[in-house]
Amino acid sequence: MSQTEYSLQENTSITDFSKRFETIRNYTEHLCSNFSEDDHMLQADFFVSPPKWHLAHTTWFFEEMILKSNGKNYEIFDETFSLLFNSYYETIGKRIARDKRHLISRPSLKEALAFRSHVNSGMKQLIENGASKELLELAELGLQHEQQHQELLLTDLKYSLYQSPMYPNVSKTIDLVGQKNTEAGWLEVEEGIYEIGHTGKEFCFDNEMGQHRVFLEPFQFRKSLVTNGEFIEFMESGGYEQFKHWHDEGWAWIQGNEIAKPLYWQKVNDVWHQYTYNGLRPVNPEEILTHISFFEAAAFAQWKGMRLPTEFEWEAASNHFHWGDRWEWTNSAYLAYPGFKTSEGAVGEYNGKFMINQMVLRGASKATSQSHSRKTYRNFFPTDARWQCTGIRLAK
Repeated sequence: MSQTEYSLQENTSITDFSKRFETIRNYTEHLCSNFSEDDHMLQADFFVSPPKWHLAHTTWFFEEMILKSNGKNYEIFDETFSLLFNSYYETIGKRIARDKRHLISRPSLKEALAFRSHVNSGMKQLIENGASKELLELAELGLQHEQQHQELLLTDLKYSLYQSPMYPNVSKTIDLVGQKNTEAGWLEVEEGIYEIGHTGKEFCFDNEMGQHRVFLEPFQFRKSLVTNGEFIEFMESGGYEQFKHWHDEGWAWIQGNEIAKPLYWQKVNDVWHQYTYNGLRPVNPEEILTHISFFEAAAFAQWKGMRLPTEFEWEAASNHFHWGDRWEWTNSAYLAYPGFKTSEGAVGEYNGKFMINQMVLRGASKATSQSHSRKTYRNFFPTDARWQCTGIRLAK
């Protein structure tokens, strides 16, 4: 498999792929059925996007990348959508500023859903008429892209809803924070040479390819993630007030932004509460901590006299502990694996150009869509990002 391929799972039939396409596309709309039409317009900051934009952008991918060039007799739904719903693809052309997505009042939500239906029909016809292996692989990339946006849709809207002083109760069924650890103790990992990176013929992103060897010194890995109660101890000990725990940039960040608690936390009658899709609720000390930055994760580890694992340590140990409740910060910068090459065309903008000023997270979270996690998956965010479902696993 070459460095730039996005490979389908082996022996995938046209019928199976068509069903998978329909299932994933329907799930996005199922998520959005929890929200009001007004909710679909919310964008509280530049780094989040409105649900309506997610609905249209994930559809734009299939029209722009596949149907415009390969859909026989396909009619473009609306020429203006190429500008409105492009995210960051310079190869495609102009786009609106990221922080202006909430200003797209038209097309309406109804029209955005009609766009999805139109493109779904075009894709179904293309798939069932015998699309080539290369087109199916590009369509699979589109589905994986949509699953990424399903998670972003949930975390973006939560951040925007939190800006309301009413802390709205939106859904009793979406629970991103209520998980508890199922394991305890420490995992001993021996020194040795470990194979890192994706192998096999199942789908992966290009940033996972280029399997290579790394030598790891012996280390210990905590089987459980840091809980709310543990982090409260850090806070009550003055963790946010003592510079010795923090990277210099992290210390400047908490000072400049007056940060002294995890995102979504606040005290009500001297009791810590956190905002959830079910409104404000008391913080449960036994539940797994979430919505913290790399800076906070690293400071907590320093306070404990431990450290964050590297992404290579995480992957080497991943078969021996439970993961998937939180995206776990690692102490690894997001960089290319040996032999990484950027693909030609717009697809080449998917990962490589973000390999600067980002840290790698491993695992998955309760916002991650089903079948969208694997031990080689390399998520990445800036050091101050907190609105994703992020957590801490300690190493020493």
